[in-house]
Parts: sequence; C-alpha cells; structure tokens
Amino acid sequence: MSSLVRSVNTPEFADVTFHEVLCKSALNHVPGSSAMPFDWTVNPYRGCSHACTYCFARGTHEYLELDAGRDFDTQVIVKVNVAEVLRRELARGSWEREPVMLGTNTDPYQRAEGKYRLMPEIISALTESGTPFSILTKGTLLRRDLPLLTDAAREVRVSLALSIAIFDDALQDAVEPGTPSTAARLDTVRAAVAAGFRVTVFLMPILPHLTDSIPVIDEALRRIREAGASRVVFGALHLRPGAKQWFLQWLEHQHPELMSSYRGLYPGASTTAPKAYRSWLNKRVRPLLRVHGLDGYAEDDHPRGAPVAGLAARSRVVTTSRGHAAAARSGGRGQASGAASMLF
Repeated sequence: MSSLVRSVNTPEFADVTFHEVLCKSALNHVPGSSAMPFDWTVNPYRGCSHACTYCFARGTHEYLELDAGRDFDTQVIVKVNVAEVLRRELARGSWEREPVMLGTNTDPYQRAEGKYRLMPEIISALTESGTPFSILTKGTLLRRDLPLLTDAAREVRVSLALSIAIFDDALQDAVEPGTPSTAARLDTVRAAVAAGFRVTVFLMPILPHLTDSIPVIDEALRRIREAGASRVVFGALHLRPGAKQWFLQWLEHQHPELMSSYRGLYPGASTTAPKAYRSWLNKRVRPLLRVHGLDGYAEDDHPRGAPVAGLAARSRVVTTSRGHAAAARSGGRGQASGAASMLF
C-alpha cells in the first residue's frame, strides 16, 4: 500500500499526471518465484508514458481503479521514497543479497525518470548492500547512469538489456508512441558496450504479419549486431488481459485487414500465439541468430567483478511458451514467464 503525497502536471510532460506516493515497501517478492530465474524486483513507477500498445503490464493499472488504456499511459505513479525504503530493506539481517530485477513491470527509465531521478539512488543502494541486479529498459536515459553502473559492476554483478522490438520508424511510432526511436536505443546499446557491458537486446514482441518476415528480422539483427550487442532474446506477441483489448483496438484502426488473422491467432481469452506459430517463428529466427552471432554467451564470458549483461555462469537460454526467455540455472531453476525473466 502507498499513500498519496500530491498529483503533479507540468508543461514539459503534456497530458501526463504524476501521482507522487510514499511506498511502504520497495522489494517485491515474485509470486511463484520457484519458476523465475530471479526472486525480487523493484518498480519505482507504475504506469508508463512509453505507451506501448501491447504492454503486458497494462492490466495492473486496473488494481488502482484506473483503466488499462489511456490511464496507463498518462497516469503515472511515482514512488518518491523508493530508494530510502529500499535501503532499509537491504540493511535487514535477513536479506541474502539475491539478484534484483528492474524493468519487469514498467520501465524504470521512462520519461518520468528524467524528472524524478530515482534510479541513481536505487543503483547505489543495491551496490552498497552487495546485491546483484539487472535492468531492462527501452529508455535512453540509461546512458545518464552508465558511469554509476560501471562503478557498480566492479562490486556486484550488473546486467543490462535494451528492448528494441520494431525497426520500421513509422510502425514503431504508431505502436510505441512514447518511446525513444529505434536509432536512439541502438545508440544506447553502443554506449553501454563502450562502457564495458555485454548487452542483451530483447527483439520482442515480434508482431505477426507486421515484423515476422525474414527480411525484417534479418535487418533488425544486422543493426543490433552492428550496435555491438552480444545476444538477442526474441518472442512472439503476448496479449494479457488489458493489453489485448487495447492492442486489438489499435490494430482495428491501423490495420483492419489483419483483424481476422489476429482473431484466429488469439481467439477468445487466449493470450499467447498458438504453438504452431511459435514453432514456425523459432525455425525462422534461430538460424538468423546464429548467422549474426547473437545466439548466446559462452560459460566463461562473465569473469567475476567485470561489467556483464546476460546470464549467470553455467546458465543456458530457453524459450517459454509465452515467447519470453528464461535462464535455466544449473541449480535447477525452471522456466520463467515474465517479460524480463532471462537476465539472471
């Protein structure tokens, strides 16, 4: 539970309202964590001005009595005391310094972070407590914190990943209207690589009939490799409740010719593309990953104390039925089901 401090509108963030709250907790234990390659998350924001039509987290806004459509994009919850609360939780004697994931629900480097600057203190708190962590983002604001992240990686394991799903500028602007451009995100990959990180790119979701052709995927992988990324994780579009209604509304307006196909792929309450489509996509993408050298890391790619992005040593990459990636650890972890579940 959180208590509201104030609601803020500012000219530089037209149409977005920030609801500043005091949170009671910062560390979230992942439900059913035996199936996850990480047990803990920190989410400094709820809602996201990136406004991705397919965002799986849209339905969570309904718990706040807000809608999963425009409210999710424009009513952003800001946990202004999150770093202070996190420090207290990390200082507990019971804390075992398990890996923490940022970016599992809404983006920690969305535009609000430019105003509130919550991430530097979160990064410092995790580092000073000896807690390894990973970040998944579409936000180019990550570049601001690269010096801090480089210092952190000398003390703890730090993993970085950029989500870059769409490489056609017009389509990207339509589907992800609040995100930085694809070119800007690729430049962020380059900057992180130059800082010494091995960066993973999430080529997901792959949109049926829009971004799943061989030429489109091949060009995306070429550009990702040129940016210096070390690995790509891919997956088909997954439409959870809330996101499904919003995305299909967008599709009907922008690509009505595809509606019958999507109704066939995602009938009724179905949230995942059928197994036949996912198998077809695997057969299409995996050979291209090998061609571009983006199909994984060797076990010795992550010397202790070096800046890294990717899997812990002795991990292997698997793909779940939801099209998300997971790290199946040698210790016996199962497959993951979250959007950012592969980073540890």
